[in-house]
Amino acid sequence: METQTSLFMGVGRRKTSTAVVKLKSGSGKIVVNRRPISHLFPLKYQQEAAIQPLTVTDLQSRFDVEIKTEGGGISGQIGAIRLGLARALVKYDSSLTGRLREFGLLTRDSRMKERKKYGQKGARKRFQWTKR
Repeated sequence: METQTSLFMGVGRRKTSTAVVKLKSGSGKIVVNRRPISHLFPLKYQQEAAIQPLTVTDLQSRFDVEIKTEGGGISGQIGAIRLGLARALVKYDSSLTGRLREFGLLTRDSRMKERKKYGQKGARKRFQWTKR
């Protein structure tokens, strides 16, 4: 019989992006949409922002991270990965909650695009008004 490795999952959302994060015990390999993280996020600061929960808790080399992300853009996907990773780490060890909350990594960023209103050109912009 095969021994089952422990798997911890977390879901993160930001703007219109969603990320499903799976943590498995391993050597620190990070895969996003079946490719290395550097393929989707070529800039160093983007990679660092995405894996910040691991860095803050000093657990980079303990887990292999598999991430599936979709929707939105780069910034939204980074935010979604960050939240999903933090939630997965809390499932692994609930004593990490304080440390992650200290850096604001467990808070869902609720800012979304505001909808266009009828009778207006956009969400806030009005049609031009002329007096005469």
